[in-house]
Amino acid sequence: MSHDVGQPITPEEIEGLFASPLAFRHVLLAVSGGADSTALMLLAAQWRSSRAEGPRLSVATVDHGLRPGSAEEAIRVADWARSLGLPHVTLPWVGVKPRTRIQETARGARYRLLVEHAEQIGAEALATGHHADDQAETVLMRLIRGSGPAGLAGMAPISMKGSIVHVRPLLAVEKTRLVATLSAAGHPWIEDPSNRSEAYGRNRLRRIMQALEPEGLSRARLTMMASRMARAEEALSAAASEAFRALVATSGEGSTIQPALWDQPSEIRLRVLVATIQSVSGGEKSVRLERAEQACRRLEGAFLRGEPVRATLGGCLVFLDSAGHVAVTREGARRRGSFRQA
Repeated sequence: MSHDVGQPITPEEIEGLFASPLAFRHVLLAVSGGADSTALMLLAAQWRSSRAEGPRLSVATVDHGLRPGSAEEAIRVADWARSLGLPHVTLPWVGVKPRTRIQETARGARYRLLVEHAEQIGAEALATGHHADDQAETVLMRLIRGSGPAGLAGMAPISMKGSIVHVRPLLAVEKTRLVATLSAAGHPWIEDPSNRSEAYGRNRLRRIMQALEPEGLSRARLTMMASRMARAEEALSAAASEAFRALVATSGEGSTIQPALWDQPSEIRLRVLVATIQSVSGGEKSVRLERAEQACRRLEGAFLRGEPVRATLGGCLVFLDSAGHVAVTREGARRRGSFRQA
């Protein structure tokens, strides 16, 4: 196991890293056996044993059954968990496995199994071993896809997975330091051969990052951009929420956005429109950013010309009248006629 040498995480750092789980009575640790999640389990156990009070910790391993030896690896993780005094369960992913988009589908199945298990055992939070290198890769991947500020903010330290709070205590820690921590403790981990396969996009992205780093696009720069984008996203989200409350009126048939929408900055106009569509549709269909931008530009042009226009987006019918009101109804409501403008 050859890795770049980093500095092990100190006991003083551990206390700060695990501040967020203190808010919960029971935390489920997702541990695959790789260096990242194994370090999470080791550090969490050390952190909890150093405290007189704190959350109960449990461990779960998802066995995707996608390669030989995965069941044996889950058994090894179970042994490590028990040696740390932590209860462990293996969650098998059963059923027909996909032939395409394997990693994406497996990720969805993994979180579904983990959230279901967390709910069953009464855990309020799920902790995963995502680290700074993961954050940098995520930001670069989303940059390539043309994501907006929310996507470029990367992974959040705390988010929601259904009814369960998802915490990432190690998100600011480089992987070399996690490996160094395990090595210093003499604790083994499992190397997943799929992490070296060129068949997976994220692995190819790692090679691209290695080529770009000498030009200045380092992991540190990418994570710094994510932090700055997160700040910008927080401000934009707050401004859009305030505009939504001020401008959107809801009736039994849909919602109306007042003409003052067009006085807002273009990003806020876009967000208010998308939020209104999601509110009316109940979030049944996702709204792609590119399509939302196209629809918003079309509405803006029609408003400047004083012309009414109709569009469909996210399962909704969007109608702009000549005065600048925007009416949003479910797409199926078009046969019942548009509702009276507020």
